[in-house]
Amino acid sequence: MNVDVLVIGFGKGGKTLAATLGRLGRRVVMVEQSDRMYGGTCINIGCVPTKALVHHAQSRRPGDSAHEWYRQAVGSVERLTTLLRGRNLQMLDTIDAVTVVTGRARFVGPKTVEVVAGADRLTISAETVVVNTGSEPVIPDIPGLATSRYATTSTDLIGTAELPRRLAVLGGGYLGIEFAAMYRRFGAEVTVLEVSPRILRHEDDDVAAAAVGILEGDGITLVNGARVIEVIDGDDGATIAYEKDGERHTLDADTILVAAGRSPATRGLGLEAAGIRTGARGAIEVDEHLRSSQPHVFAVGDVNGGPQFTYISLDDSRVVADQLIGTGTRSTADRRAIPHTLFMTPPLSTVGLTERQARRQGHTVKIATKPIAEIAAMPRARIVEETRGLMKFVIDAETDRILGAALLGVDSQELVNTVALAMRHGVTAGELRDAVYTHPSSTEGFNEVLATAS
Repeated sequence: MNVDVLVIGFGKGGKTLAATLGRLGRRVVMVEQSDRMYGGTCINIGCVPTKALVHHAQSRRPGDSAHEWYRQAVGSVERLTTLLRGRNLQMLDTIDAVTVVTGRARFVGPKTVEVVAGADRLTISAETVVVNTGSEPVIPDIPGLATSRYATTSTDLIGTAELPRRLAVLGGGYLGIEFAAMYRRFGAEVTVLEVSPRILRHEDDDVAAAAVGILEGDGITLVNGARVIEVIDGDDGATIAYEKDGERHTLDADTILVAAGRSPATRGLGLEAAGIRTGARGAIEVDEHLRSSQPHVFAVGDVNGGPQFTYISLDDSRVVADQLIGTGTRSTADRRAIPHTLFMTPPLSTVGLTERQARRQGHTVKIATKPIAEIAAMPRARIVEETRGLMKFVIDAETDRILGAALLGVDSQELVNTVALAMRHGVTAGELRDAVYTHPSSTEGFNEVLATAS
């Protein structure tokens, strides 16, 4: 096949580009290695199923059977992902100029790939190639871990219908904390082993302490400064050996979730045959327009080594589209005030600078902060019976511009988008404080919290 555009990987950025260009009449081929991954990581094994499980975990009542509730939740999520997977395939399959090919792609030249599916082989040449293969879990080189019958990744765990009784989470990053919080609410005993001196080490001390208090209050055991040294399988579980403060400790578990991060999925792509350079952890090196060392090859999403978020992959597609059919001026350097959310319960959402970062950069700052339980102007928290957490704003004392915020509380995944928009467009803390919000809503908490700035 000879086409205009070849997209490798059905993720957010790739599928958006394929649909956009296909509707304009460009001949596009989308290659996806598995028919279980139409739509990409987010829909099938990432954001959608995990957040759906978070919802089901939060909905479980004290009298509900933990194992039965979990089994029903997994079934419900599987039906949801199947529905969305079909809709994503249909989205591209109904565009005459787009062809979806299922198989493994490997470069055999700068503009040519070979796609293999069983005994079948297809050679595709394209003037423009977009690599959107995402990322894959990192399995640390710990004796016994890779071969343990009880070790799993998030991908496999969310499809397992049996609720773990004793879950050990190796890693206290976003993924590890989200799964720890979720599975604890489902009813599992959960222990998190984190090698750093504390979890959420990039957040300010007060924000991290509030989050830790919530996690521990829910019954999660957090072990910081723990270096796992060995995993030993037994008949009905595994023993994890770890060092802390120079002493050896052990932990028994029937399921071990490896949450040590993800690395760009570039193995087996044959990038060397195309002359495409890679950098740290195998990421494809790109410029601010997401062009690789081969100008006709773009890399979008996790595979380019940038922030591993679906919405970044979507914005990557906008940058590439601007190169191919726009003015060519849009770049990744345009991004400011990008928000993030850790979906524990309640969620922790952040944007911009922490107080610590702002002071280190030389800003004279004002801080506005208040526990959710003390915000009288935010009755929604009491209505939904979730008053844990806090709001914190970091404000430039000279300009009244918002430098950053940490929102730990109900609806924070929505609130943070309002704050990020304000930061991008120069809305001051005073303007955000004095704005009129609907009632009862979580947003009106801004009225009261920002009034505490000092």
